[in-house]
Amino acid sequence: MPDPISPDDYRARILDAVEPMPAYPQPISECLGLAIAEDVHAEVALPSFDNSAMDGYAVRRQDVLTAAPDTPVHLPVVGEIGAGRATLLAVPPGTAAKIMTGAPVPSGADCVVPYEWTDRGVAQVVISQAPEEAQHVRPAGEDVAVGDLVVARGTVLGPRHVGLLAAVGRSHVVAPARPRVVILSTGTELREPGEPLGHDSIYDANSYLLAACVRQAGALAYRVGIVPDSPRAFLDALEDQLVRADLVVTSGGVSAGDFDVVKEALAPRGVWFGPVSMQPGKPQGFGLVGEDRTPILTLPGNSVSSFVSFEQFVLPALRRMMGIEPVMRPTVAARITHAVHSPAGRRQFLRGNVEAGAVTPSGGPGSHLIGGLADANCLIVIPEETAEVQAGSTVDIVMLES
Repeated sequence: MPDPISPDDYRARILDAVEPMPAYPQPISECLGLAIAEDVHAEVALPSFDNSAMDGYAVRRQDVLTAAPDTPVHLPVVGEIGAGRATLLAVPPGTAAKIMTGAPVPSGADCVVPYEWTDRGVAQVVISQAPEEAQHVRPAGEDVAVGDLVVARGTVLGPRHVGLLAAVGRSHVVAPARPRVVILSTGTELREPGEPLGHDSIYDANSYLLAACVRQAGALAYRVGIVPDSPRAFLDALEDQLVRADLVVTSGGVSAGDFDVVKEALAPRGVWFGPVSMQPGKPQGFGLVGEDRTPILTLPGNSVSSFVSFEQFVLPALRRMMGIEPVMRPTVAARITHAVHSPAGRRQFLRGNVEAGAVTPSGGPGSHLIGGLADANCLIVIPEETAEVQAGSTVDIVMLES
């Protein structure tokens, strides 16, 4: 058994071995959560023309300066302008044109009088309030000018970015391919949810948990059926799946038991197995398998161990592959509400709930306590050199789903 390595050293080993995914032009509707691989500059202005911010009448301000409730101004209406129906391009002095929100302001007009200040006349309009200069007109380029950098290389595209890209006319952008992640759960005792349980069987939670984590990270998850505790069965399943895998994640079979088949099958093929100085998640494995040297991360079988291992090692690898920086979730400080103990020499990851800067441990430290995991919104990080933390102390926490 090799000496334990730190979580940071182990993560660095993984990150050194994974490569960014190739980037190619993709429809913007398919790029949510991807890190764009190019700078995008606006080829059109936003707005692209002066347009009305209100439903009302386009006028020349000089013609309505004296408008007031006691001394309204009467102007003939020379036409109507709707968004996408701008057939009236200009208005003569001393006239008005009915205009809808978003419609282009015609030449000759420099402001818009909203309906509320008028009698909403059709052939003639009575205006009872004078607008300010350029009031209710959205000038061309007010938001974005032609040539402006609208989305910078490396930006992880959210819904707002996608909307902006569409607004400036970009239908495609260059972004990395989504990694294809194959997920294998090992264990003869496992059953699919919904199937009857025997006296010695349990439901397979890990493959569903890990597949959901992969999808939330923005990658493509391929969940494979349960693999029994047989090295040959495991290798057959793995070899069948490598053709569609950019990364393989397994759970179970990596410790020192008699039926730890993942370790038995892969150690002779050059995959590293050993202890990482953390709790939960001490037994880990990583290597490159198959003709294409596909990265494989083998996680421990307890659900909380699998989840914490995903957060610490798989998620950073996926982010590196997808060009997302930083690869780790942010760490923030919080005040812990209860005293906790931690094993010497191991970095402890406790589940917790943080609110208003105070964090409460959730569900206990056991690596099998998935109920407490589901209730948590953060991980409380206790350093290797710390054996006890007093209530009220400041601790580092990792916010989940951030």
